[in-house]
Amino acid sequence: MSDHHIQLPEGSIEKQTNTLNLGPTHPATHGVFQNVLEMDGERIVSATPTVGYIHRAFEKIAERKPYYQITPLTDRLNYCSAPINNIGWHLTVEKLLGIKTPKRVDYLRVIIMELARITDHLICNSVIGVDSGAFTGFLYVMQYRELVYEIYEEICGSRLTTNIGRIGGFERNFTETAFRKINKFLDEYPAVLKEFEKLFTRNRIFMERTQGVGAITAERALNYGFTGPNLRAAGVDYDVRVATPYSSYEDFEFSIPVGTTGDTYDRFLVRNAEMWQSLGIIRQAMDKLKDLPADVYHADVPAYYLPDKEDVYSKMEALIYHFKIVMGETDILPGEVYNAVEGANGELGFYLISDGGRSPYRLHFRRPCFIYYQAYPEMVKGAMLSDAIICMSSLNLIAGELDA
Repeated sequence: MSDHHIQLPEGSIEKQTNTLNLGPTHPATHGVFQNVLEMDGERIVSATPTVGYIHRAFEKIAERKPYYQITPLTDRLNYCSAPINNIGWHLTVEKLLGIKTPKRVDYLRVIIMELARITDHLICNSVIGVDSGAFTGFLYVMQYRELVYEIYEEICGSRLTTNIGRIGGFERNFTETAFRKINKFLDEYPAVLKEFEKLFTRNRIFMERTQGVGAITAERALNYGFTGPNLRAAGVDYDVRVATPYSSYEDFEFSIPVGTTGDTYDRFLVRNAEMWQSLGIIRQAMDKLKDLPADVYHADVPAYYLPDKEDVYSKMEALIYHFKIVMGETDILPGEVYNAVEGANGELGFYLISDGGRSPYRLHFRRPCFIYYQAYPEMVKGAMLSDAIICMSSLNLIAGELDA
């Protein structure tokens, strides 16, 4: 065998870094994300993210759908907290149509949205634990996500992609079983959340894996358009529920948890604190429901809300409304609205233009994941490869919301 070496052209410099393809099917990325990393040993020199692997053209599909058929599309954005997406869309259409929902509908929606926020944060924080090598916390809290899914199932028949509620309210009233399960969750989850925090918050290994990792300043976060827990972890107390209240959130008392460093550890702490606030909001809503008539669960808008099936069989007017809604033959008022809700990942916005037809002329989703993913290369530059994984988890990147 020859032992001669390859001669490099005079004056050239041999490449000092390695190119590593992280994703799009790597199990640690928790979704279909690709990052082409330039690595100097274990250190990341640069990262180039690729988006669009599960782009399904939801905004274009929405231009051919009646308004009520767009709700299932919103399920498939951030599917970890689908009810917030559903209700955010319904609130947008109600804003365009000028529909005012009863207080009881608002409070029922608040209960569902806060349960969804808890399940989303619960998954995000327990997965951060998994990515630092601690599987126990994930298995422990997951049984309470299951309990919340049983609540969804009791209310609307679905679990993950819920399609919950309708334009104007809910498709049916909450049952006694649903309220009993909500109370069971309120009774049992606080003790579990407290133990979950004990497992991680002062755990030396967890702290060393998360403190200073993926940090971003408040100024940079604002420049990138961050909202939600990722912005609040950097020290900015912006929350859509407080800045522009919807669904009667102004009737509730709660705090906005904020961090200081904007790193993975602070994002973890902020989400934990938000779960405590959500539990308090749900309790307040349950108390407020006691003073309201128990049979109200939708607004009086027959042109947009399906009538009772018994009425469809016996009343001509109900049959006409039913036919027009189901067949998508109800013309919507022309107009242009933007409506936002505080999604589990931040400001989830719907920019809707109606030209007076039966489908939107244009619909744009403001998807928090898509906006803050652009900061990822900056946040992991100079970090270790293992830090890139845990930083991605702490941002709570959801592929369905990112690509839409």
